[in-house]
Amino acid sequence: MKTTKNNFIYKIIFIISCIIFFLCALLLIKMYLPQHQDVSEYKNNTSVEMQSEIVLPENPINFKKLKKKNKDVYAWIQIPGTEIDYAVAQSSADKDDLFYLNHDINGNYKFAGMIFSQKKNALDFSDPVTVLYGHNMKNGSMFAALHQFKNKSFFDKHDTVYIYCPGHIYTYTIVSAYIYDDRHILNTFDFSKKKDLKKYIDSITNPHSIICNVRQDVSVTVNDKILTLSTCTSSDSQRYLVQGVLTDDRLTK
Repeated sequence: MKTTKNNFIYKIIFIISCIIFFLCALLLIKMYLPQHQDVSEYKNNTSVEMQSEIVLPENPINFKKLKKKNKDVYAWIQIPGTEIDYAVAQSSADKDDLFYLNHDINGNYKFAGMIFSQKKNALDFSDPVTVLYGHNMKNGSMFAALHQFKNKSFFDKHDTVYIYCPGHIYTYTIVSAYIYDDRHILNTFDFSKKKDLKKYIDSITNPHSIICNVRQDVSVTVNDKILTLSTCTSSDSQRYLVQGVLTDDRLTK
């Protein structure tokens, strides 16, 4: 009789335990189900945002077409507010380093030449200093417009250089413009050495020139990418330089 009574009590306890377990399980499901739905919604939103971010803009320059015309063309330079809006070339291995000093995009002799860089510079503007050269033409073409930056008012109002490359739009902020001597910059300075790079940066931010304009609110460090635009002056012993520092790199298709 006592055993039967004990069995009955155990059954009651078991049933009550099952009910409590079931209620606890329902409570836990109710507590965590909304949180799971919130995470799912967040993931969907993140996915949409990521998809929108990877839709790259079209590059305004058709480099496929340019490459068909001349395989040595690797970039395009544009300075808003000036006539400077040209293809940029660098001589391939079968040509002299200064070939584009007096040859056009078709490879034909032309005194005005092209805007060009030398083989010491990489084609992706990844060097600490990239130097682009162009003639100071009397008709105002090529890099003649750089001399407009001698005017303080013009300098203050125009501060941007765009370099277009396959897959990139590089934006440079103009730091300074001044008369420099005729030394070959890439042969004079070893930009792999911080000492030389700092010395060059000092000449950019503190030009020792009577004719110069400097943008004081723009800093240049050894970690920056510098663009040097170089053209001739009326003196064979001088060059006119416009210096820019990379401030934006936008990816394109």
